[in-house]
Amino acid sequence: MKIFLRKNSALLITLLIILVFLIVSSRGMSTQDFYITVLRSLSAGSVVFLVAAGFSLIFGLLDVLNLAHGTLYMIGAYVGWTVFVRPDTFVDLLAPAFLLLSGLTLTGVLKRFTGKFTLSTTARRLISWGMIALGVALAALILSRYPIAMWDLENYTRGPVTFSFFADKEMRLPLEHLSFEKISPVLGILGLLLSSLIYASGIALLGRETRAVGKFNWRSIILFIVLLAAALLVIIFNTPLTEWLVKIDSTWLFLVAIIVAIAIGVGLGAGMETTLIRPLYNRPIYQLMLTLGLSAIGVEMVQAIWGRPGFIMPRPSIVKGSGEGCPATSLAGWLENKCATIQFFEGRIRVYDEIIIPVLGIIVLIAVWILLKRTRIGMIIRAGVQDRAMVEALGINVRRIFTLVFALGVGLATFGGILAAPSSGLNTGMGASLQTSALIALAIGGLTSYPGAALGSLLVGLVQQFIIKYGQIGIEIPFTDIIFKPSPPLVPASTVLLMVIVLLFLPGGIMGKKD
Repeated sequence: MKIFLRKNSALLITLLIILVFLIVSSRGMSTQDFYITVLRSLSAGSVVFLVAAGFSLIFGLLDVLNLAHGTLYMIGAYVGWTVFVRPDTFVDLLAPAFLLLSGLTLTGVLKRFTGKFTLSTTARRLISWGMIALGVALAALILSRYPIAMWDLENYTRGPVTFSFFADKEMRLPLEHLSFEKISPVLGILGLLLSSLIYASGIALLGRETRAVGKFNWRSIILFIVLLAAALLVIIFNTPLTEWLVKIDSTWLFLVAIIVAIAIGVGLGAGMETTLIRPLYNRPIYQLMLTLGLSAIGVEMVQAIWGRPGFIMPRPSIVKGSGEGCPATSLAGWLENKCATIQFFEGRIRVYDEIIIPVLGIIVLIAVWILLKRTRIGMIIRAGVQDRAMVEALGINVRRIFTLVFALGVGLATFGGILAAPSSGLNTGMGASLQTSALIALAIGGLTSYPGAALGSLLVGLVQQFIIKYGQIGIEIPFTDIIFKPSPPLVPASTVLLMVIVLLFLPGGIMGKKD
């Protein structure tokens, strides 16, 4: 017992401080306001946690501080919006995506083929990056002529803001069904497939130095055939698939949007790690500069595709009900009437914001903890954090584990983006603000500690939401008649102050490792 108390003294003291904070806060506001503020704190903390957890996993194993994490969070929100509001655009993009991915599955085969050429290191790098650039350029050229239904940034009535408004009112604007006019179907399919193969060849040639790819096996051939067949099927059944997505209940469509956003995050994370981060593992400054540059590029791309103005993300039907029986008085009543709000201590709470988001955050916390603590892959990850050389000596492909961890971390960020979008809306600054909160939470909890990321996110959420609430009701200054109301700028400043206080006493964070 003494050993447990000694090892977890910082955590226990922190939990005691949180308890005292909640007790003191409960006396300054009504019971209704207190409990609703706590629920909102859990909601805000859950979103912060999804980003901070990705930071923690990536930094803990790879020693990479991914400054593009906030931008990837934002991309997850915009991708999810596209699936949810413009299913026609999503379906039109499916076939090109499958075609571009299909070529990448043959990287192992191409690596064996390129291995027959004897090249100097400089020549290999120049040729490989030249092929990568050529593949990207060819894909961009084909996609510019490929029939993809899009919104019009120059026409407000056909822009993202208008589509979001009508989708929120469950009155979708007419969607588009385009046909191959600027390019023939055969040329489009072959062009995208060729661009993917050229790109994969560049990765394979680069992989001779960085070991970025695996060996040839039949699974890659099978996967190539499956993806190619899926692309052809999507092209053939484009219109029926689009109409089906439009007609299904928006709750199921939102679930599809979540799955796609996570998949995009995992894919982007794996691609970033294998092509950009891996050659820079021994150059931390270059890593920071690279990820910061990727963040800026990501913001510009989002602005170019979706525009600069912010817009709303419609909520799924399961949390939009407002008619008879709403607000619900119980969870059963909510499920029956799909109410947007539920009665709670004579007040109302938003089902999506204060119930669904915290529950999903807790589920992710438990799921990733089980992955890290109760599975073989988790054991390898934890061993890799402690001693990478020893894990490699055991014959384990640590580089593949690195890619998996990076992909998982980015996937958590994009999941946080689509999850927060219906609550906070979409704008190009959402990633930067959330990234700052996540870094503060990570510093408070401990940079390499996954439980610390959860604890730090909870503290950030509590401080932010209570400061916001006290900005509304005010704080009575003892022995005076003065009521102090914190201004909005104090919300981010309060979390920075909390971080400074914690780091003064615990330089490694509450649950960080001691040097």
